[in-house]
Amino acid sequence: MAVQITYRRIYEEPSSQDGRRVLVDRLWPRGVSKERAHLDTWLKGVAPSTGLRHWYHHDPGRFAEFRRRYVAELDDPEHEDAVRELCALASHGKVTLLTATKDADHSEAAVLAEWLNDRTGRHKG
Repeated sequence: MAVQITYRRIYEEPSSQDGRRVLVDRLWPRGVSKERAHLDTWLKGVAPSTGLRHWYHHDPGRFAEFRRRYVAELDDPEHEDAVRELCALASHGKVTLLTATKDADHSEAAVLAEWLNDRTGRHKG
């Protein structure tokens, strides 16, 4: 099955290939209007906790540990409703997770896409 959950920076132009566009950052991205974002939803409740986000500070050297901690957080009750909503969106077709992070490959969006693809049995290739 083709990959249905992808990620990219919100600053990139929207594409007809995006499917549902979901912002997964806790904070609204600077310089992006709601109109320009072309979002279907903003799930800030699925974002990493403030403490984890501050600890990670987008340091690629901490990414493996960030991933481990973030995936553990996704099982927390505080993330439960947002995770459920995200899984429901993913069950209905293509979803693009959006982040303002400069290095999207080392972001919560990348972790979430991998986690969702594993969870739904959608793998690359």
